[in-house]
Amino acid sequence: MNKYVYFFLGLLFTFQAAAQQDTSAFSAQRKKVNTMLAERSAKFGQYDESLNQRSGIFGWQTKKDIKNSNEILRQVVLTDNNIFKELKVLMEYKDLQNQQKVEVADHSQERIESYMRNIKKLQDENEALRTKAKSAGTSPANYIIVFLLLVMAGGFYFFNRKLKATK
Repeated sequence: MNKYVYFFLGLLFTFQAAAQQDTSAFSAQRKKVNTMLAERSAKFGQYDESLNQRSGIFGWQTKKDIKNSNEILRQVVLTDNNIFKELKVLMEYKDLQNQQKVEVADHSQERIESYMRNIKKLQDENEALRTKAKSAGTSPANYIIVFLLLVMAGGFYFFNRKLKATK
């Protein structure tokens, strides 16, 4: 029985370690997405500044200013694409975690149902044994044994009286 307990505990620790690894991978992915979001925000701030740069004559934007703004905007779009890719990975982690939770819940439900069946089986066996014990108390063999004990006690009493009378 102890080996089953040790097996169950080992299995529990294995599942717990796997869950912690998934959680650490999820948090690492989340940090990566947050970093990319901060990077995007900084690039968008640069884009905003580049729109206000006017190095041309009479305060107009030059072709170079517009190209610089467009390049920064292109970098913002590329960062957005990378963020979407990483968010997709993050959602896959979340889906995997949800799937694992459903599997654990199903397994737990199966175990609970199995325990309930075993309890019901043991209760039925217990009731059968109680019924058998009650019926065993009124069997004819018990009456015969009691009758023989009474006959022996009576015989001993009469035999003991006869011995006392003869002395």
